Amino acid sequence: MPIRRALLAVLATAVGLVLLLSFKPHDVSQAAQPPAALAQKQSGTAPAQGTTGTTGTTVTGDPADTRWGPVQVAITVSGGKIAEVQVLQAPDGNRRDIEINDAALPILTQEALSAQSAQIDTVSGATYTSEGYARSLQSAIDRAGL
Repeated sequence: MPIRRALLAVLATAVGLVLLLSFKPHDVSQAAQPPAALAQKQSGTAPAQGTTGTTGTTVTGDPADTRWGPVQVAITVSGGKIAEVQVLQAPDGNRRDIEINDAALPILTQEALSAQSAQIDTVSGATYTSEGYARSLQSAIDRAGL
């Protein structure tokens, strides 16, 4: 019996080693699409700080450095309220960042519009992005005098 156990242990170790060595992680250096929420930044329509348009005044917040990259937002103020939040920068260094931000940024934007402040809930799985978003949003709100 002890020989069978030893043989089984050696065989299981060999199979596990083969599986481990054949594992191929995804390549994070490949160019990936930036988060969908950054579409306006890529198209060059990012608002300038303190510009006034027909729908209100757009104020850009400071970029907030996070562990995975900067987060920056701009708000459009109309009638003394936040009418729109645009994401100018968000971490997009790899596919996982993009997946997280594609899910988190629309939620954060909706929260900001509902709360009309930077006192918004953190999105689960996007803690660093959420905290950076809130800091940049607060900066924009302060600049807008709200």
